[in-house]
Amino acid sequence: MISVLSKLFIKNHTNTSDARVRRLYGMLCGAVGIALNVFLFLIKFFAGQFSGSIAITADAFNNLSDAGSSIITLVGFKMAGQKPDSHHPFGHGRIEYISGLLVSVIILLMGVELLKSSIGKMLHPEVIDTSALVLIILVISICVKLYMFFYNSRISKKIDSAAMMAAAKDSISDSVSTIVVLFTTLLAHFLNIQADGWCGILVAVFVLWTGIGAMRDTVGPLLGQPPEPEFVKQVEDIIMEYTKQGVLGLHDLVVHNYGPGRVMLSVHVEVPSTGDLLVLHDMIDMIEHRLAHELNCNAVIHMDPVCVDDELTNHIKHKLEKVVAGMEGNVRFHDFRIVHGATHTNLIFDIVVPYDYIMSDEEVVSYMKNQIAKMGENYMAVIDVDKAYG
Repeated sequence: MISVLSKLFIKNHTNTSDARVRRLYGMLCGAVGIALNVFLFLIKFFAGQFSGSIAITADAFNNLSDAGSSIITLVGFKMAGQKPDSHHPFGHGRIEYISGLLVSVIILLMGVELLKSSIGKMLHPEVIDTSALVLIILVISICVKLYMFFYNSRISKKIDSAAMMAAAKDSISDSVSTIVVLFTTLLAHFLNIQADGWCGILVAVFVLWTGIGAMRDTVGPLLGQPPEPEFVKQVEDIIMEYTKQGVLGLHDLVVHNYGPGRVMLSVHVEVPSTGDLLVLHDMIDMIEHRLAHELNCNAVIHMDPVCVDDELTNHIKHKLEKVVAGMEGNVRFHDFRIVHGATHTNLIFDIVVPYDYIMSDEEVVSYMKNQIAKMGENYMAVIDVDKAYG
């Protein structure tokens, strides 16, 4: 159904890199979700009242809250598509993440309410009506929710949306909860076992776990997280295509995500210190334009001149490479330079260590200074510790 509706209502529906197409996909899924969830609420509320099952009634109100979640998704995509303004110069793209977070909170609230009602049902069990009508309504609900999970999950991957993935997780949790309700209803019918409350607790725990997972997926982009490895590799590949024009390497890649399609990055690109400044600057401009065009991001490149012809610099740098290679983990250094003084020579560089490195930043600096001191020649180390942001 979503495929048919997208062809009817979304122009150029295959171009999901287009912000407008992406926004319309999110709004379409939200609108379909509202309609399906209201439908499920009505039939399940009727089934719950008819059968006297607290699990079915709770599941009905869970679907009503899901309709609210779909409204949040629809409005979130609509607001995220607003253009940048003087108060929000980087756009409104993170509203999509906020909408996903709100959906996660709703999932958690419904899990808590279901847990409370299930405990009450466990303490005071009641006979459940197991008519054919109730069973048919539950089966319909399971099928609808599975369909919602599949289309939300598929569209989420298609447009790379954490909010849509939260909606997909909400749908699968609903589907599982209804499957459990169906199971307890069949137990009551065939074996006269009233497990409504106990199974409700299991469903509540699953719903809470799903809500926590969905919240984790949406909180990450809001707080800031490392870029996808594929994106980093694309940036590196584009930059390193210019090695013949003077690019020696890159470091300090930092990516800021202000919402889908609103990515800003900065990176230091190493160039030979003896190169023509105007020619190198023109090359850097070219790289910035390519990154913006091919990766849909705003790129700012800092040009780092590197000494490549000095024999002493290369000799000491080679010694440092051996020291760093002997350290555990993904440790590296950059921006190495030598400053000669009257009484000593400063070796200045940045060292990059992982966040979970076995040594503290202070221990890393102390270790490097001790290794440099062993080289003799009155060398003094001036070291800054960096973290890998990209």
